[in-house]
Amino acid sequence: MKNIKLTLLALLLMLTAAKAQTPTVKGSMTDILTAYLNLKNALVADNGSDAAAKAKILNSKVTGVPAESMTPAQQGTWKKYADKLSFDSRHISETTAIDHQREHFASLSKNVYEVVKAFGANTAPVYWQYCPMKKQSWLSDKTAIENPYYGKEMLDCGSVKETIKVAK
Repeated sequence: MKNIKLTLLALLLMLTAAKAQTPTVKGSMTDILTAYLNLKNALVADNGSDAAAKAKILNSKVTGVPAESMTPAQQGTWKKYADKLSFDSRHISETTAIDHQREHFASLSKNVYEVVKAFGANTAPVYWQYCPMKKQSWLSDKTAIENPYYGKEMLDCGSVKETIKVAK
């Protein structure tokens, strides 16, 4: 009887540990947002090499999302954006030419915005910002404008268009 109890306890502990290691959908989406913000910061700093490295991390976060853990509605939403996110992050990771990276960053930003809104990926407010010179938007974790499309050339060009509050 004592052996059976110990065996059951060991099984329960293994199942709990295995479940704790499984990435959650929300956690994965938060990781995508964090990786995106790191990429944005590399573009703000005009650092094409760092942007390529950050985009590679972002792509790994996108491809590592546990879609099988999603509800059918979430799977439909994820399917709509996953390939687009992977395409742009992969292209950014394959070059250090910052102008080309910034071209892909524009569509990447639109798709990350949609994913953040759909999945409530932010654990703090994020800001949807807009550059009138490029006519493009991006997400930021701060209200201060740091333009990833122009970097140091026109760092503060833009404005906050929307505040995305933390999802409950």
